[in-house]
Amino acid sequence: MKKSLAMLLAAGLVAQPVIAAAPPYTTEAPIAYMKDLSSGAVLYDKGGETRIPPASMAKMMTAHVAFRLIQKGDLKLDTKFTVRPETWQQWHGPKAGSTMFLSAGEQVSVENLLHGIVTLSGNDACVVLAEGIAGTEQAFVALMNEEAKRLGLKNSHFGTSNGWPDEGVTYVTAEDLAKLAQATIEETPDLYKRFYATKSFTWGQTMGGSAIEQANRNPILGKIAGADGLKTGHTEEAGYGFTGSAEQDGRRLVMVVAGLNSFNGRIKESVRFMDWGFKAWKAQPLFKKGQTVETAEVQLGSATSVPLVAPQNLAVTLPRTASADVKVKVVYTGPIKAPIAKGQQIAQLIVQTHDTAPQVMPLVAGEDVAEAGVFGRLWNGLKSLFG
Repeated sequence: MKKSLAMLLAAGLVAQPVIAAAPPYTTEAPIAYMKDLSSGAVLYDKGGETRIPPASMAKMMTAHVAFRLIQKGDLKLDTKFTVRPETWQQWHGPKAGSTMFLSAGEQVSVENLLHGIVTLSGNDACVVLAEGIAGTEQAFVALMNEEAKRLGLKNSHFGTSNGWPDEGVTYVTAEDLAKLAQATIEETPDLYKRFYATKSFTWGQTMGGSAIEQANRNPILGKIAGADGLKTGHTEEAGYGFTGSAEQDGRRLVMVVAGLNSFNGRIKESVRFMDWGFKAWKAQPLFKKGQTVETAEVQLGSATSVPLVAPQNLAVTLPRTASADVKVKVVYTGPIKAPIAKGQQIAQLIVQTHDTAPQVMPLVAGEDVAEAGVFGRLWNGLKSLFG
């Protein structure tokens, strides 16, 4: 049975709410999407569910799969993979697009290959990493699609490790790219910070023997405070795209733009879009980390209820000029059957405003609840019977 409890929150209990229009924004980008990860609010959605070719933004999934393998201990950063001559032959030269400038027979660590993928957008680095992890690129692509399924990327499919045009086999949506970015940021935060904010990386040599240094193409690094990711993409078919993220004052935004017609246009629109996300919207604090929001009924447990607490500071995203009045509702399917682990997500806080779609935030158990023994169940039953 699904239980819910509606509440009204503001400075105190609310009186009449004041309606404020959502901040307007216009863009030349055919696809534009923005989400505030701190609250779950979608701030802008233009074609967010439209299938598009990701170009090099597909490399976000390649890096994400590798990050998860590293986190689980199945892959080490200092492991070295050898560049197969056949792979080098296919992925070097002007026709092979962005490159890390790997050499045939060269042994390269996973760490350096990840820098080559994330910072340099190397098509060669993606394939070498994929082959090193899974034996063949297609076997690695199967891992990418398994991960897409786990993350609920319902409108995405991968056919290559680097996003190279493949006649429509590879496709994504802006909404799915934002979900992927969120998963990388939240599930592998240390690796995200280690790789995505790197401003430049040096690998390979010119014909004259000089080291080759390439800058990160991320258009918001150094231009938006708190910018630290993620990935650009460009092909003739896809146009210029970018999935980016930045954090300011506890608010983390993820944005996607796609289909722009120029390199400079991507820079301008990415900076303008992210700047709008921070300046046109504000965060209203709701609950502090660890604060009890409500209690939930427990079935067959050592206790008949469990506190529902905020796993982190929770805030609602509102237009800068909006009233502070919001409605919140705690929802869970219950009674919740024991055993329950402290920190386990067992409920949701749904926040409704006049200006955004419902913002959904997790609530977790504030304490452990063991499964009750026979006498415990009898005692709880008697207490329930007699109120």
